[in-house]
Amino acid sequence: MREPQNSAARLDLSTGTPDPSLLPDIGPALSRVSPRAGTANYYDVPVLPELERVLRDSWPYDTPSLTVVDGAMDAISRTLDVVLRFGDRVVVENPGFPPVFDLLEHYGVERVPVELDSEGIRPDSLAAALALSPSALVMQPRTHNPAGISMTLDRALELAAVVRSMRTADETVIIEDDHSGEISTSADVSLGLFLPERVVHIRSYSKSHGPDLRIAALGGPTWLVDRLVARRILGPGWTSRMLQAVLHDLLTDVTTIAGLDRARAAYRDRQRSLTTALASHGLPLPVADGINLWLPVADERNAVVQLAAAGVRVAPGAPFLVAPLGDSSEGGTPGDFVRVTAGQVRDEVDSLAALLAAAALA
Repeated sequence: MREPQNSAARLDLSTGTPDPSLLPDIGPALSRVSPRAGTANYYDVPVLPELERVLRDSWPYDTPSLTVVDGAMDAISRTLDVVLRFGDRVVVENPGFPPVFDLLEHYGVERVPVELDSEGIRPDSLAAALALSPSALVMQPRTHNPAGISMTLDRALELAAVVRSMRTADETVIIEDDHSGEISTSADVSLGLFLPERVVHIRSYSKSHGPDLRIAALGGPTWLVDRLVARRILGPGWTSRMLQAVLHDLLTDVTTIAGLDRARAAYRDRQRSLTTALASHGLPLPVADGINLWLPVADERNAVVQLAAAGVRVAPGAPFLVAPLGDSSEGGTPGDFVRVTAGQVRDEVDSLAALLAAAALA
C-alpha cells in the first residue's frame, strides 16, 4: 500500500538503505588502483587472487570454493539458476525480503515459510518445512531484514542437526544472504560451519561500502560454484576486476576500516536511541542489529497513513510476509507491522518515537 501521492515526506524511513554519510569515500581507492587495474584482459582469472585471500581470511568457515558476483540478489539468482526446476519448493523466512519472494515467483516455485524467534529460524518450523523435500532454503543468518535479528551459534547447531536428521532434506541447498556484512554488530555465524557441502554463503558490500559497487562474494561447494562461474562466462563473464581492485583496497585500507568501525557503532547507537525513546512512549522493543526496525502496529494501513500525514514515510509490513505470523502461543508475533529505517535517524529521536508510538498504538 502506498501513501497518497500528494503527501510530502520530510523524513523517508521506507528505503532500507544505508546513510550515505556513513559510507566510505572511494575516491582515494580509485586513485590508488587505477594505475594497476587490469582492464585490458579477457582471459584473466575471474577473481583477483589478492581479493580472494582477503575474503577467505574473513569468511566464517573454510568454504570449498569462492567467487565474486554483482551484488547479493545476483548471487541468490545465479545460485537458484543452478539449483531450481519449475515447480520446486523453496523454504523462506517469514518475515523475509520481498525481492527474494518476487524472484521465486518468477521461477515458478512454491514458497514454504518458516517462522523466526530472537535466535533465528525456529527448529520445529524448519523441520516441518524440510519434510516437504524443498530444493533450497534462502535465509538471512544475521542482521535480518526486516526483523533485525541474528542467528546464534547454538541455534545454528540446532538447525544443522535438523537438516542432517531429515532424509527429505538430502538435496536441499542452503543459501545464506549476509547482506549487511561489515556494518553488522552480530557475529558472522553460518551453517557452513557444520554443512559446508551444501551451504552457499553470500556476503554483500553494498550497505557497508556503497550500493553502486555492485559486489558480493559467494562461497559454496565446488560443484555448484563451478557451474555458476561457467554459466557467467556465457553472460557478463566476470565482475569487473577494476571494481574488485577497489574493493580489495577498501577492505585493506586502515582509514576505511576505521570508518567502517565508526559506521557500525553509529548504526548501533541510532538503534539503541530510537528503541529507548520508543520504550519511553509505551512501546518496548529489543534493540535490532543493522539499519532496520520491525515495528509492530495495531493496524498497518492506519499507521502508514498516519505517519505519512506527519511527513514520515515507512514501509508497510505486508510485502515482507509470506503468510500471517503465528500467534504468541506458537512462538510467533501477532498483528501488523511496518519497517522503519532506523539507521537514517540522526536527530529528533524523541519526537519521531512519539509519532511512531502513536501510529503503532492507534
